[in-house]
Amino acid sequence: MKRIILWGLLLCFGIAKSQSLKGKVTDPNNKPLENVAVFDRNSGNHTHTDSTGKFSLENVKENDNIGFSILGYATFEYLVSAQSFSEAINITMDEAAVSLEQVTITPEVNALSQIVAVDLKTAPVNSSQEILRKVPGLFIGQHAGGGKAEQIFLRGFDIDHGTDINLSVDGMPVNMVSHAHGQGYSDLHFVIPETIDKISFGKGPYYAEYGDFATAGYVGFKTLDKPDKSYVSLEYGQFDAFRTVGLFNLLDTENSNAYVAASLNSFNGPFESPQNFNRFNTMAKYNLNLPNNQKLKLIASHFQSKWDASGQIPQRAIDEGLITRFGAIDDTEGGNTSRTNFIINHSKQVSDNKRVTTNAYFSHYEFELFSNFTFFLEDPVNGDQIAQREKRNIMGFQTEFSDKIKNETLDFSYTAGIGVRYDDVNNIELSHTKNRYEILDRIAYGNVDQINSFAFLNTEFGLGDFKINPALRLDYFKFDYENKLSPTYDNRSESKVFASPKLNFVYSPNRDFQLFLKTGIGFHSNDTRVVIANSGEEILPAAYGADLGGIYKLTDNLIVNTALWTLFLEQEFVYVGDAGIVEPSGKTRRMGVDFGLRYEAMDWLYFYGDINYTYARSTEEPKGKDYIPLAPELTSTGGIAVENLSNFSGGLGYRYIKDRPANEDNSIVAKGYFMTDFNINYTFRNFVFGIAIENLFNTEWNETQFATESRLFDEPEPVEEIHFTPGTPFFLKGKVTVNF
Repeated sequence: MKRIILWGLLLCFGIAKSQSLKGKVTDPNNKPLENVAVFDRNSGNHTHTDSTGKFSLENVKENDNIGFSILGYATFEYLVSAQSFSEAINITMDEAAVSLEQVTITPEVNALSQIVAVDLKTAPVNSSQEILRKVPGLFIGQHAGGGKAEQIFLRGFDIDHGTDINLSVDGMPVNMVSHAHGQGYSDLHFVIPETIDKISFGKGPYYAEYGDFATAGYVGFKTLDKPDKSYVSLEYGQFDAFRTVGLFNLLDTENSNAYVAASLNSFNGPFESPQNFNRFNTMAKYNLNLPNNQKLKLIASHFQSKWDASGQIPQRAIDEGLITRFGAIDDTEGGNTSRTNFIINHSKQVSDNKRVTTNAYFSHYEFELFSNFTFFLEDPVNGDQIAQREKRNIMGFQTEFSDKIKNETLDFSYTAGIGVRYDDVNNIELSHTKNRYEILDRIAYGNVDQINSFAFLNTEFGLGDFKINPALRLDYFKFDYENKLSPTYDNRSESKVFASPKLNFVYSPNRDFQLFLKTGIGFHSNDTRVVIANSGEEILPAAYGADLGGIYKLTDNLIVNTALWTLFLEQEFVYVGDAGIVEPSGKTRRMGVDFGLRYEAMDWLYFYGDINYTYARSTEEPKGKDYIPLAPELTSTGGIAVENLSNFSGGLGYRYIKDRPANEDNSIVAKGYFMTDFNINYTFRNFVFGIAIENLFNTEWNETQFATESRLFDEPEPVEEIHFTPGTPFFLKGKVTVNF
């Protein structure tokens, strides 16, 4: 009798039993939509669709309002009825222009990637340099004729070419361990910018899926599974700039699709000695849906480039009238490089909540670079030109198993992964050369074999509005170096194990607000030649980090984000690839503030901006001599984007970096700059006509700068001062695209 009375009261007060709501989300063509945010506006519970478009949302009651949201589609609202629980529901989402309204602040650890997704769709990239610039707070600089990997700055780091940032494309690592030029060298030029679909990123060492080099953070690029349309574009501009690119859909059936892409770039630049830059890229991707909820993706790509460079020039040579800003002391610099990649991605949805994903890759890479940073300092007769060369094969895989357990008492999910990477580097070389062809002296020459096997466990506990994310990563390294300059056979090896614990907290009381506290330990490996030289001691320097911040969706069209952070790096030894020597680098501490804003004033008008401040110092040097050379203190990027305004689109963007110390006592300063770029496009039927201007106001700026000791041919003594690569002046380009 008591039970009957209780049920009667529950019914009278309209209190219904919570149940599980299951269904599938598709687009208008009945194709499943993956990673759609599904959230209960009444309880705050949420989930995402899997690779087959299916979802299961727990603790749902009758009359709950369920929202479905993903970028590029109109937000869908569903009112739960009694019949909703009897069978799986089907939701069809209509395509719509990308907008901030579609962004849902779910309690994810890297929720900021959604904001970059809006930036990418609103203001697409069309150059390799712009790919990385989409990451808030990340700065880059090019200083070798367009063929060398860019210099990267992030969170008070001069990352050089990738020492403290983990970069990947479709699950394949980009960073090169024990590279001829520098540890972590990351050349993204093999990516055709128009094929980029998504950019995920995270700052700091807080993500168990990312190991080596993920100290300042990580950036993962995902290429398009299918272009919206086929097209060909042709671009021409000042300084003999030429580029053509094409994307072609080859196959589109119910269970498979394929496309190819190719591009060709050439550029002489504003320099008195032409850069003679040429780069060719090609890529093919095939997607196949297999039985039993399986997906297979096959990707093949190749790129090759060659270039000449005027190098970094000393300020005194310009002041004395020896050369102009676009002249050269040694114009025999330059190089050539190539990379061929094969990637296999496989996923299987084992059940509603269980999933297995695997990616495997093979890459063949060749590199040859000629530089002269000191001119006649070491060799007053022949000059100080150096050659850095290598041939490399990279192979590896990573497999992840994920599971979710959700019911009335428990909200728990985990991802467990294992993997391995093997780098086989042959004839890695540093030589003193003359006019590129004559080897005067070999400084370093040998073979590197490096193995990194790893395992990680990432767990998430949902406690109402709170999420706790403990994680652990284990890495095993084996370093092997065969020194070919030894008179007898000399092959030595070392091994090391590193544990990287993480602990993150997220508070998300609704879908418009998130507070987070992230903590973790990360690392970057050192060059194999450092490891061998130091007998395996202090060769995996740890990074200890913490972030406290929030993301706020103040209105449907206004989002701000902010974070206070700190990062401490241990002692390490650095292999200087340009000199073939090992140098100690002491402990460092960085603290900073990040702030970002996105505002959609109208359907066609979008504002975006980020400002980043960092205090970076060495902890083992006296005050006044503890500056970290080239560490950026204040940077900011932002702009205005216009989309679909009477067939017009375009934007005005800026980037700013403040003056920063170029040496330890700040007696030499690298000058900051403020740059503005502009582009406008007009669509007429199947044609798009565009104009782009880099450096709109013709600012005189130095793109990359270093404090270097050098000696010119007729100088009796060396001089240490700023050496720089001049930034491109006003640069006008026109573009025509044909869609079909």
